[in-house]
Amino acid sequence: MKTLFKLFVLTSLVVSSAFAADDVLLTSDDFVADAGNYVPLDSRWGELGVFHGNKGKLVGRFTVATGGEYNLQALYASDEKRPCTITVARAYGKSDEQTNVFATQTGGFLAKDLKWESAPKTFKLEAGDYTMTIAFERSMPHFRGFRITTDNAVPAADIFLTLIAEKKRIAEQRFCEENAQKSAATRSRLQKFLPDTEYIVFIKRATFQSSHYYTDFIDGARIFGAELCLLSLRDGSVKNLVPSLRGGLIGRCNLSFDGKKIIFDYKRQLGEGFRIWEVGVDGTGLRQLTFPPDDEEQRIAKYRMDKHNAVSQIWAGYKGIGAGLYAHHTDDFHPAYLPDGGFVFTSTRCEHGILCDGPDVLTASVLYRSDKDGKKLEKLSDNSVSESCPTVMEDGRVLYTRWEYVDNGSVTNKGLWSINPDGTASSEIYGANIAYPSVFNTARQIPGQPTKFVCIGAPHMPVGVGTILLVDTRVNRRTVDGVHYVTPEVDQQHQSRWQRPQTNQPFTRLYEPEQVSKLTIQTDKSRDGGGNTDAGPLFMDPFPLDEHNFIASFNPDKKWNDVSGYGLYYINDSGERELLYRDNEMSAWCPIPVRAAKLPGMPTVARDTQLAEEGLARLVVLDVYAGMDNVKRGTVKYLRINEHVPRPWSARRYWSGDEFDQQHSAISKNAALGLRVQHGIVPVEADGSANFVVPADKNIFIQALDEKFREVQRERTFVNYRPGEIRSCVGCHEQAAEAPIRGSRTSMPLAMQRQYDRPAAQPGEQTGARPISYFEDVQPIWDKHCMSCHNDEKADGKINLAATLTTHFNRSYETLMDWNAAPVIRENHPKAGNNHYLPPYTLGANASKLVSLLEKGHYDAKLSREEWIRLTTWLDANGQYYGTYFGKKNIKYKGEKDFRPTPTFQETQTLIPPME
Repeated sequence: MKTLFKLFVLTSLVVSSAFAADDVLLTSDDFVADAGNYVPLDSRWGELGVFHGNKGKLVGRFTVATGGEYNLQALYASDEKRPCTITVARAYGKSDEQTNVFATQTGGFLAKDLKWESAPKTFKLEAGDYTMTIAFERSMPHFRGFRITTDNAVPAADIFLTLIAEKKRIAEQRFCEENAQKSAATRSRLQKFLPDTEYIVFIKRATFQSSHYYTDFIDGARIFGAELCLLSLRDGSVKNLVPSLRGGLIGRCNLSFDGKKIIFDYKRQLGEGFRIWEVGVDGTGLRQLTFPPDDEEQRIAKYRMDKHNAVSQIWAGYKGIGAGLYAHHTDDFHPAYLPDGGFVFTSTRCEHGILCDGPDVLTASVLYRSDKDGKKLEKLSDNSVSESCPTVMEDGRVLYTRWEYVDNGSVTNKGLWSINPDGTASSEIYGANIAYPSVFNTARQIPGQPTKFVCIGAPHMPVGVGTILLVDTRVNRRTVDGVHYVTPEVDQQHQSRWQRPQTNQPFTRLYEPEQVSKLTIQTDKSRDGGGNTDAGPLFMDPFPLDEHNFIASFNPDKKWNDVSGYGLYYINDSGERELLYRDNEMSAWCPIPVRAAKLPGMPTVARDTQLAEEGLARLVVLDVYAGMDNVKRGTVKYLRINEHVPRPWSARRYWSGDEFDQQHSAISKNAALGLRVQHGIVPVEADGSANFVVPADKNIFIQALDEKFREVQRERTFVNYRPGEIRSCVGCHEQAAEAPIRGSRTSMPLAMQRQYDRPAAQPGEQTGARPISYFEDVQPIWDKHCMSCHNDEKADGKINLAATLTTHFNRSYETLMDWNAAPVIRENHPKAGNNHYLPPYTLGANASKLVSLLEKGHYDAKLSREEWIRLTTWLDANGQYYGTYFGKKNIKYKGEKDFRPTPTFQETQTLIPPME
């Protein structure tokens, strides 16, 4: 007997079957989705068809050879009732019929749980072509396929397996035949660039399904099955170096300097983190280098979101991620070898939550290092958000992508930074003042050119693919002049998705923040909008052969998350895109030529052992006025030392109501998303120099203050200083071209002629190291001076300065924020952009209309010097209200013991909640 089967593209395949000649079999990979994340053969669920998300449609086509009454049978797995509507319609007609399927529970979502179900009605079908549409309002079951038949027999569950295998075989054969000739020509061309190179190492796996550029390890790792491969440039053969790890996931890899070992990250299964592994290029010496912390199970039990009823529904529906997918275990990933034999990697062992993530289902990662055996782990940074994709430059420094938002748009700053292998000498490379692209991803240095880098320009969401950029840091890094598009056919000008340049856009280019509001994008004119495409051309993982030629992952035309959409290509800036390798079932990533490289040195900076023991670092500012335009010398009297504090997992709330403007725990109203604390002030000498110590391993940023302790200029970024590190800088917003100033002085800076300063208290403060809290610092001023005219019953000028509590804050604070009492950076409004350079006196107390009003004299409101300092310090703090992440903040919890606790400096440093 014969079974007639029609593929979606209407090519026929005949296979042997024990069923009637008129039977039609539709497998899960014969359906496509109108939207959303549909995986036709999801290996994680036993190669069943899985739609990741809610509400959608799947459409397939089939042909009936003989007219008659047909039964519809579905083979599916579901651990809950997920009813769907099936519509069968003539491909070229108007008549259609509907029925319901998937109405029962089978006991699970895996292939072992498959069961047959017959539709409650039959279909009267004529011979011809039809479409079948599966529509669902919520989630749909996982399914293997449908049988459309004239009999009522219940078939075996494995009837589709032979069909699927045969389809794969035919598709693979066709695929290989079509690409073999192209690949051979590209391999021959590459051998001219790589005459001594026989292999390319790369990773073969399905495309990550990530919701954001940094969430591969959180919600991207859905489709398991991966290989670490060697591609022969001689004959095109591919060898899997780690067959024993085939069932897991491999994220990224890097090569040792001698070209003999490969380091990579690997995830065995859901519920476990990525760990760092190593293997020789000959396939020997496979070993695991990092392991879960000893208390990993306790950590998962404490922090996983889906066990807490109050937030489980938020978690389950969050951007289609799915309940329980990420259990808040630790992850180690993105490794690279260091010149001393150790390795650098990114990890979530810092246990920091993302600041603009109200449900707290995401998490941050920062840089770590280890010795060669994974025995000595050391945290190199303390970022409040994420760091990723480290590689090592020819001078030994580590190049990586750093996300931050200290008084910047929250999704904008993912620029390129560098550090020494020990974490010292943290420095921006490029991108902090560029609006789009918002992510400079997977960067590598151009061989022999220490000032040039290749990277991907990507959006904040979804996954971190995009366009290939060449960055030249010899130009002013505040401008876009140093960036060249290698692949101008795709651009990124929004928070999400990509652009294909339109006819009304004369060329593809980067945009500086002040230009963003003038953009006229086809689909959305807002800064926070989406692009005009979610499909290729899209690029990833460029490896530079020189500054004009690259090998990279490339998706010519498939959707961004197509499981096999990305292959390896030779790419140049003349427009050539030549196929090197493609696989029919999985994408190819992270290509690296297997060859030895010169071993870099180990760059270092001076360290003071005594300061290191105290957990301090030393900073010397040679001239604070350098780069500070239009500020008269002698104006700056002090520097205020601030810290941007990460939100720890220990501040996670398991109650509702505290989320505000994407803040998991409210800090401000429409201003700062992250908590800042003060460490004190240090003096500035008459020549603009300063010599002082700061806490090590903290996110330190500085404000220049005048004689009234008011901000003149602020540092809208942070620097991590390692214990004992001694650093110097020219002044404010130092540029590379200003480096010669260091040697231009004819005398020793005044601050260098004496012992360094330690941060001290401002007048009226008991200690310089303290939290900044509106309710404790500022409200008492209004209570003392302003209640006769500005209260709940009488609010002169519509200004109410009463202490009355509101849902998340209090009345006076909300009044002042709505009145724009001082200019602030609204880190979520807009999210993208809002990071351009601002001259002195733009923000803070000196730009405040409240200060101007009070200084002119406002009735009997006469503030003391100490009150003025408390008020202006708050005005300089970008609108912060709370001084802690901890405690219940919604007014509905008033009366409970942890309702709006008085903040302490200690809890911001230890990250231990004041009460469990």
